[in-house]
Amino acid sequence: MKNNDLRTFLELSIEDGFSVIIFENNLDQIILKNKQTNRSFIQFHFCLKGQADFIFNEGNYSFSVHESNSILLYNPKKILPINLNLFPNSWVVSIIISIKKFHSLFSKDADHIHFLSSENIEKKYYDNNVISPSMSVVLNQIFNLNIHKSMESLYLKGKVYELMSLYFNKNEESMFDQCPFLVDEENVRKIRMAKEIILNNISEPPGLVELSERIGLNIKKLKEGFKQIYGDTVYGYLLDYKMNEARRMLSSRNFNVNEVGLKIGYSTSSHFIAAFKKKYGTTPKKYLMSLS
Repeated sequence: MKNNDLRTFLELSIEDGFSVIIFENNLDQIILKNKQTNRSFIQFHFCLKGQADFIFNEGNYSFSVHESNSILLYNPKKILPINLNLFPNSWVVSIIISIKKFHSLFSKDADHIHFLSSENIEKKYYDNNVISPSMSVVLNQIFNLNIHKSMESLYLKGKVYELMSLYFNKNEESMFDQCPFLVDEENVRKIRMAKEIILNNISEPPGLVELSERIGLNIKKLKEGFKQIYGDTVYGYLLDYKMNEARRMLSSRNFNVNEVGLKIGYSTSSHFIAAFKKKYGTTPKKYLMSLS
C-alpha cells in the first residue's frame, strides 16, 4: 500500500467484528471523517503524525489526540460513532474490535485488563497513552502495509495482536504506576518537550547538555525520565524514528536513497545505508526492490 495525497480513509477487515482503519490527510486543510459503530465495540485510535480531534455528543465535546499518543474508548451503554477532524499532514491508525473478540484474546488474563474484570465489564472505560517506540514500529508497519492481498488479513491480525500485547504490557504499566518521576506532571511535560525538540530537529538534533538546558531539567533526570516514558534513550528513540521515517519515505517512492538519507540527517549515503541495514537487516535499495 503506497502513500497517496488523496487517500483519506481505508478500512481493512481482518474478520467479523475486527478491523483496522487508516486515516490519512496529506492535504493542507482539515478533513472530517465519520464511521458508525455500536456499543459492542472497543476503539483504539493511534495518532502517528499531526493531530486528530474526536467529536462526541453532537459536537458538544471533543478530545484531541496529538502525535505519538493514543486513546481507548469503550462504552457499553452509549453508541460512540467515530467523528474525526483530521488535521493537515496527519495520520491515524484505528483498531475497532468487538468486546467478545477482545475478551477472547485475554481470557486467561482478564483481571489484568481493568475494564475486562467481572465488576467492570458493563462500565464505560476511556484511556489515553503515549505510543512507545516498539508500538510505533508496529503501527508504521500497519500504515505502510505492503503485502499480497491474499496474505493481508493474516498479516494484519498478527500485527494487531503484537500491538495489543505491547499496549497492555504488564511491565510497562507497572513501571508507570510505580515510578515517582512520572507522578510529577511538570517533569513529564518537559520530557515530552525534549522529544518534540529532537524530532523537529531531526537533521541536527541538539546534544544532551543543550537539550537539558532548553527544557529546564538536568541531564540525569532527562536521561532517566526519557527512558521511563519512551522506553529508550534519547538518541536511541531518535534513531528508531529516523529509520521509520526512512522506510516510510522509501515506500512512498517519492525519494531516492540519497534524498532519504539527507532528509533524516545523514551527510553521506554510506552512513545512512549502514544504519538502515543494521536496523532492518537489508539495504535501502534492496528494501525498495522488495516493494515492487
